Amino acid sequence: MKKAICPGSFDPVTNGHLDVIERASRLFDEVYVVVMTNYQKVGSMTFTEPERVELIKKSTGHLSNVIVDTYGGLLADYAQNHDIHIIVKGLRAVSDFENEFQQSIANKHINPSLETVFLPCSANHMFLSSSFVKQIGQLGGDISDFVPEAVGDDIIKRLRKE
Repeated sequence: MKKAICPGSFDPVTNGHLDVIERASRLFDEVYVVVMTNYQKVGSMTFTEPERVELIKKSTGHLSNVIVDTYGGLLADYAQNHDIHIIVKGLRAVSDFENEFQQSIANKHINPSLETVFLPCSANHMFLSSSFVKQIGQLGGDISDFVPEAVGDDIIKRLRKE
């Protein structure tokens, strides 16, 4: 059985994330969408970990081979603990590649059985980021084209509370 991990902070999940998750779900038997703790963003997260998990579960409910989980340690360790050998990372632009490539080398060094697969995002999501969605939503803009329909209202309610 081929298993893969789609890691991220997902603060919040966007249509760009969902696009990569859906495409990965067609390539692999099981896809673990893992909400990771990004220690560089801990103080600036808008959504709590349980909120992010719930948003992803609602967004991926139509995908029977997606498992949503959380982890606060090294991605390479999570992969080893779950017998997963593939990480799937979405790339929006060439500028994303350098950081993601460095992470893939570090993960492979820690866990030599790991391979990273890069999926370029769909053209209509190249500009999309969670930060972009949060800024537009907090300022009263329409984010319905940027987030999964199943969670759009939940994201708006949370963003407008702040």
